[in-house]
Amino acid sequence: MDERTATPGYLMIESKGNWAGPNAGTFLRDAAALAEAGHRVRVFLVEDGVLTAVGTDVPEIERLAAAGAEILVDDFSAAQRALSATTLSPHVRIAGMDAVAAALSEDDCRGVWH
Repeated sequence: MDERTATPGYLMIESKGNWAGPNAGTFLRDAAALAEAGHRVRVFLVEDGVLTAVGTDVPEIERLAAAGAEILVDDFSAAQRALSATTLSPHVRIAGMDAVAAALSEDDCRGVWH
C-alpha cells in the first residue's frame, strides 16, 4: 500500500493573496510540510488566493510541487481576475468547484479553509 494512501488526505483551500499580511504564506508552507511528511495534499486556490499562482517563480508553489502536492486554481476566480493558464505557474491546474466537492466527499479527506 502506498504510504500517501495510508495517511489522511488534506484539501487546503486558500482564499487570501500572498500580500495579505506578514503570515500570508504560512498556510501554503503548512500544506507543503504536510505533503513532505507523506500526506496526500491538494491545494485549491480561490478568490484572491489565485494570484499566488501567477508567474513561474513563486517559492510556495515551487515547494508544494516539489513535495508532490496537487495545486488547483479556481476557474471562476481566475477568470474574474483575467488570469489564464499561460499566466499561471506550470505546476497548477485550473479546476472548478466540482473538484472541491469530489475531494471533500472522499472518506479520508480533511478540508481546511483559510
